[in-house]
Amino acid sequence: MAQESWKQESEETGVHAPEAPILCINNCGFFGSSMTNNMCSKCYRDFIKLMEAPVVEKKVITAASSSALPLETAKQDDVPAAAATEAVAEKQVEQEPPKPPSNRCLTCRKKVGLTGFQCRCGGTFCSTHRYTDSHQCTFDYKKVAREQIAKQNPVVMAEKINKI
Repeated sequence: MAQESWKQESEETGVHAPEAPILCINNCGFFGSSMTNNMCSKCYRDFIKLMEAPVVEKKVITAASSSALPLETAKQDDVPAAAATEAVAEKQVEQEPPKPPSNRCLTCRKKVGLTGFQCRCGGTFCSTHRYTDSHQCTFDYKKVAREQIAKQNPVVMAEKINKI
């Protein structure tokens, strides 16, 4: 009897039992929701990215893929493929992150770790080779010192004699 009254109350108030879970429409095995067009969160995110991404009209043919093509198409696309390959190589060089500084002495190749000495010539050296005379430094200390002194001490010359 109590169950019948609960059923009547739920029907009157409009409260319904939760629906069965909905599987993703891409058949990925996860559950979707009506808020994400019956897709799981990952498929919905990919769907949004696909809708926002500009349409790519033509693919770039690389040298490796042109060798698999018949000879006629490879001959026609030889020049653009070579130019495209060079452009792709330049972009890859620009995208490569710079290499971290070496952890070895440039003279004896000994591991220096955190105790390595950085020289003005750009090298990292151990405690034995840290001085300029021990590692044949290419940095010109005299030239830098002269420029620094000239910069700090400008030449001031006044007129010697006032002309009448």
